[in-house]
Amino acid sequence: MKEKTLHVLEYNKIIEMLREQAGSEMTKKVISELMPYLDASEIREHQTETTEAVRLIQHKGPLPVGGFYDIEEIVSFARKGGTLTMAQLLKVLYNMKTAERVKAFLKGDVPDLPVLMAIAELIAEHRDLSAEIDRCILSEDEMADNASPQLRSIRRTIIRQNEALKAKINHILNSSDNKTILQDAIVTMRNGRYVIPVKQEHKARVPGIVHDQSGSGATLFIEPQAVVNLNNELRQLELDEKAEINRILTDLSERTAEHYHDLKNNQVLLTKLDLFMAKGRLSIDMGADEPEINQDGILDLKRARHPLIDRKKVVPVNIALGDGYETLVITGPNTGGKTVTLKTAGLLSLMAQAGLHIPADPGSRVPVYDNIFADIGDEQSIEQSLSTFSSHMKTIVTIVEEAGPHSLTLFDELGAGTDPTEGAALAIAVLEKVASKGASSIATTHYTELKKYAISAEGVQNASMEFDVETLSPTYRLNIGIPGKSNAFEISRKLGLSDSVIERAKQLLEGGDIAFEDVIASLEEDKKIAEEERDEAIAMNIEMKRMREELEEKIRKFERQKEKELERAREQAREIVREARQVSNEVKDELKELSKLESLGERNLAFDKNRRKLRELEKKNRSSIKRETSREPVDPSQLVLGNRVKILSMDQNGEIISLPDEKGDLQVQVGMMKIKVNLRDIMLIDHVPVKKSKPKKSGYGTLYRKKAQTISVSIDVRGKSLDDAVMDVEKYIDDAFISGLEEVTIIHGRGEGILRKGIQEALKRNKNVKGFRKGSYHEGGDGVTVVKLR
Repeated sequence: MKEKTLHVLEYNKIIEMLREQAGSEMTKKVISELMPYLDASEIREHQTETTEAVRLIQHKGPLPVGGFYDIEEIVSFARKGGTLTMAQLLKVLYNMKTAERVKAFLKGDVPDLPVLMAIAELIAEHRDLSAEIDRCILSEDEMADNASPQLRSIRRTIIRQNEALKAKINHILNSSDNKTILQDAIVTMRNGRYVIPVKQEHKARVPGIVHDQSGSGATLFIEPQAVVNLNNELRQLELDEKAEINRILTDLSERTAEHYHDLKNNQVLLTKLDLFMAKGRLSIDMGADEPEINQDGILDLKRARHPLIDRKKVVPVNIALGDGYETLVITGPNTGGKTVTLKTAGLLSLMAQAGLHIPADPGSRVPVYDNIFADIGDEQSIEQSLSTFSSHMKTIVTIVEEAGPHSLTLFDELGAGTDPTEGAALAIAVLEKVASKGASSIATTHYTELKKYAISAEGVQNASMEFDVETLSPTYRLNIGIPGKSNAFEISRKLGLSDSVIERAKQLLEGGDIAFEDVIASLEEDKKIAEEERDEAIAMNIEMKRMREELEEKIRKFERQKEKELERAREQAREIVREARQVSNEVKDELKELSKLESLGERNLAFDKNRRKLRELEKKNRSSIKRETSREPVDPSQLVLGNRVKILSMDQNGEIISLPDEKGDLQVQVGMMKIKVNLRDIMLIDHVPVKKSKPKKSGYGTLYRKKAQTISVSIDVRGKSLDDAVMDVEKYIDDAFISGLEEVTIIHGRGEGILRKGIQEALKRNKNVKGFRKGSYHEGGDGVTVVKLR
């Protein structure tokens, strides 16, 4: 693609918006180099990536990729035998933890995501190494005591040695003989050794090593001879500690080097996943959708919106090209949206070929263009002393020379800036030449000659930007198939120009031009009526489909309920049969035993026992299939609309929507079903009618979905005043709680701790906060607070 085209269509601004959605610097670098692809299968593959990212974000939220580090040089250094620092190992640890989080996230409840899953499967986990680094290293300059038994032992010895040294020094300081010779009764350190401050004139009275003196020279810092050996031992212990730390770092570096290929490959895979999430977030922010990619040269954008115009202000436009005509000539007033339409067609084509979703309705189609050329805007060249016309013509010359099959050419006000007759003829010649080379074109113009050309020429179609003469304002809607009518006379009349002047102007026009304008006006009116009728028919069709779907859902729900009740009855019947068979067998066995009894009394007792058993079974089975009855019969005079009742035969709760008739029948709303029941079959749950609140246009469900799609897992308040930061944090906590997040991160920085203390005080009072803690090293340490939500 031409660099000039990318600049004119503002593709770079889309790339910058995409960069802002990425988490890592490596991903942002990849995005900066993202260019439209030219292979259809490759474009479809990248579109699928974006679609899967959107599905994941909407279903569960974005992958927890975050701002992982570029560790390629670090692991390469380790592979060459180098010993990594604690800071470098912590970066390796963060990347390994990120890989673990991503794989764990995708093992949960996620939709079918074949592309994302395939990439995630390639991520290698090394939990033993990550756990070891996490155990050993606390921060960039601190290793844990339990990193090794030797290190723990050395540090304990260092503590004891320090205590012994301090005790010895304090004994010297507190000696009455030394009080007059000491400058201050304090212990200090010089060159890593404990020393005491001695007055210059008394240095001979304190045998030892002089390490330093004060600026005035009045005080010498002397290491007493009595503690030299203790200091030497402490120094040796510190060297032993340093050696042990270096040994541990060397061991961790060697283990890191063993996984060089996996760690390097993980970084590539995480970058890809971060790019997918960035594309998914951008799609959601734009309200975009995946277009259908075709190789037939068909551009069909349904309700397309320019992505750089405010979504609340932009007017959707339908743009079609390549299906029956290769050239589209757009006419209409200035500020009517012609240039925006050109840019929308070009920019959305670039975005689609870059694997991004486009802000247009589902079903939109975009072809694969080998090149897109654009001559848009006022580009008068002062440096080359070229007029506006000359500057545009220089661009047009390049387009005519380089355009070919599978090219899209965009011309804004083609032929303008010179004599209208010559300009119109030149514009027609350019469009014919470009068409002869197999390229598709969209051109805007004011010339009537181009309107006539589009009507008569094969493969050329007229289109117009709609204009409301009554309000003297454009509607920004594109009407394909009808050329735009010149509204100069109507606008002039509305603005107060006398009818005599307007009539004279009409006389000066050629008769053919007036007739042509009248035909256009008639076509516009007919099309407007046809579109209104079409929209009405579409609305009726949509309503019928909705009603049919509701009815089908009610039927399905009823069938499910019926099957549930039948299955319950079948199970009860099976249980009755099982128990009957069991009792029958028991009675049969006992009858056999009965025949062996000689005493008539014993036989009668046995018969009575069996009869009781059969009666108990009969009573039990009769009660198991008997309908539940209300303990308190319902008085129909007490019922009002809205009462909550239980339908005993169905074991379902519902709400009364019609009062009982003379037979005691009434209607109850159960979910989406309206069921006719009798008073004998209901039990009153409450006596107070439930007031239905009117459905709001944006309810909690909508708010929840919106928040879940857009809410971040962290908020950055660095640089803000305490009051502003607390206000932002409280609003963010409310949004995160509504979205269902369990844990969020507040980034406040270290500084003097004012923000951290103030925010944590506010968190203690927040009812949605379950608890909080400072971040671990890989989370940001003292610079962040991790909040657990209820």
